[in-house]
Amino acid sequence: MRRLQNDIVEAKTSCVVTRWSYAAAVSSSSYSRALSRWPLCLLALASVHCQAQAPECGTAVSGSGGTAATVMTPITGTGGSAPTTAAGGSTTNAAVGGSSAAGAGGSEPAEPRGPTPAASGVNFPFPQNRFSNNCSYPKFRNSDVKAAYAKWKADTVTADGAGGFLRVKRPKEPGLEANSTVSEGIAYGLLIAVYMADQSLFDALWKYEQKWLGKNQLMDWYIRADGSDRGENGSGAASDADEDMAWALLMADRQWGGKGSLDDSYLNIAKKQITQIYNTEIQDDKLLKPGDGWGGWSTANPSYFAPSYYRAFAKVSGNNKWTQVLDTSYEVLSKSLNSANKNMENGLVPAWCTSEGVPNGGALPNGNPTHYQYDSCRTPFRIGLDYCQNGEPRAQSYVAKTSQFFAGIGAKQIVDGYNLDGTPRPEFSGGQSAAFIGPAAVGAMSNASFSPFLQDAYDNVATLNLLVGGTYYDESWTMISLLMMSGNFLDYTALTPS
Repeated sequence: MRRLQNDIVEAKTSCVVTRWSYAAAVSSSSYSRALSRWPLCLLALASVHCQAQAPECGTAVSGSGGTAATVMTPITGTGGSAPTTAAGGSTTNAAVGGSSAAGAGGSEPAEPRGPTPAASGVNFPFPQNRFSNNCSYPKFRNSDVKAAYAKWKADTVTADGAGGFLRVKRPKEPGLEANSTVSEGIAYGLLIAVYMADQSLFDALWKYEQKWLGKNQLMDWYIRADGSDRGENGSGAASDADEDMAWALLMADRQWGGKGSLDDSYLNIAKKQITQIYNTEIQDDKLLKPGDGWGGWSTANPSYFAPSYYRAFAKVSGNNKWTQVLDTSYEVLSKSLNSANKNMENGLVPAWCTSEGVPNGGALPNGNPTHYQYDSCRTPFRIGLDYCQNGEPRAQSYVAKTSQFFAGIGAKQIVDGYNLDGTPRPEFSGGQSAAFIGPAAVGAMSNASFSPFLQDAYDNVATLNLLVGGTYYDESWTMISLLMMSGNFLDYTALTPS
């Protein structure tokens, strides 16, 4: 079965759409691959936030979301060192916000290092290069991130079929409608735009999102390329997309404050989004469902779990029941790693399982994948994020497993699919997928013992050529992974602008 991506059921029709980060429309007789890929995760209460702090440098500029914390300086992770130069030369430490120079024998020119000071209404201009004391980082180049951004934007962002706004299209995804849009793609676009400080793109994507709201005021998951209508079985929300959007809106409040060109403030919109997610996509105050019209205790997708986000959602909404969602996410994740699944040591979560961790190949009417595939591959990112940002020991325990597994394989040998026992099960031939390698690398940031693998994976992703899974999905995960590995995928609510 090829990358089943979003499993979305429209309650009133019982139509299910399954996804691979694309999605397959499911009929009662057979799969007709349609599309969708759902999205990404983060944040914590200031008291438990574990990013390192340094003395203030410049004026602190707050968004409307609350009190800002002090500036973080690049620091050492668990036994590793925070890089201050481009790969290829020895490091010369730079002052916060200054430049770094390549060492002897290195050919890369010096490039600016963050935190870039706030200016012109932008609190956290790119690059920021702020590092968590929980994690280690590869030698990176901010120019790599900028190159990935330019390519992603040129290849996937379009005004065509966007009703006067902008959307993220899927130009070349195997088996899917060319140039169509899914809510996951809009969510990835919002995340990328806020961290690259591109407010005009952020606002235009959100306005497109608002054109396609479903019955619960959350975006329907699949829209046709020409913008004429939703795709087949395209109604219903995808929870991973919705939570990524909510996180991006919280970051937009801290990045720019106010409302930009939108009708309401970023903060108010974020609060509304968080409320709708909780009211329609959380089962019994505990479990994240895959959508607003289906799912429950028998149908969970571990790659949707975003524990860092739930800390933020609890804080901004005042709804402490989000901590139950956080705890349930870790409980299901832990139960999915067991002797029956043969994945206790490798961390390869099933694509779909029950809340008891039993692979569920019957979550969808015509069957669905239960191996480690194009949904599952995002899990080390979402969980690794919670360790880097919040020092969560359950996150560290999980990514230690995936990091050991993938480091043992090697960055250039990772394929785009595995059985739960770790045997290869590639989906496409002729290349590698950034969606598998980038998140695996982010998980490996959790311990300096994985630094050689982390560097190899970073260098591999930074080629911008790991696209076997499709232009939209792999370029999005190239960009998001590089942001994280360069200290730019941050929790702005806990930071003070430089």
